[in-house]
Amino acid sequence: MLETPQLPGFNVHMTDTAEQTADRHPTLDILKRHFDGKGLRVGTFRDHTMVIVPRDLLHELLMFLRDAPDAAYDFLSDVLGIDYLNYPGEAGRFAVVYNLVSTKHNRRIFVKVLLDPTIDTSGIEEDPALHLPTVTDIWPGAEWNEREVFDMFGIRFDGHPDLRRILLWENYPAHPLRKDYPLRGRGEREAFRVLNRESA
Repeated sequence: MLETPQLPGFNVHMTDTAEQTADRHPTLDILKRHFDGKGLRVGTFRDHTMVIVPRDLLHELLMFLRDAPDAAYDFLSDVLGIDYLNYPGEAGRFAVVYNLVSTKHNRRIFVKVLLDPTIDTSGIEEDPALHLPTVTDIWPGAEWNEREVFDMFGIRFDGHPDLRRILLWENYPAHPLRKDYPLRGRGEREAFRVLNRESA
């Protein structure tokens, strides 16, 4: 049985009554057959279905969703990070969400994995708890998306072919989409040397 999340904003519908399964996302039955008892949680929000997966099952589940003919999620539309700092009821501090599309079946599903840091998140120190396997071996186009999540949130993707910052310079002292990073920064903008035509 797929478990249901207790998260704000979710319309939970994962019971086995005929009335409630009639409009259920077709991929959920596929996942239930192959990953029953593996700790998956499912919910819907504004007609979008999200599967919350344990970290150690993430890569296997995403590979399955791409390769299984009745799933065939051949297009990774996006990889995004979320910081749930001070968010009521959330089960993890950070999340990475994979937005998957099946062009064969004309379906979309979201897969989310939750992560909790083990060290202070105000700097750029590497945290062993903020690591995920790369999905560039499944969808090569994930390369830049994963780099952006790393740059903005400090979540590292093991096995990534070129994991380095993509928007900020290499020694930038923070991951600025973390919610403990000040909205106006820490003075980085004020420390720039002003360039003009003569000095450039």
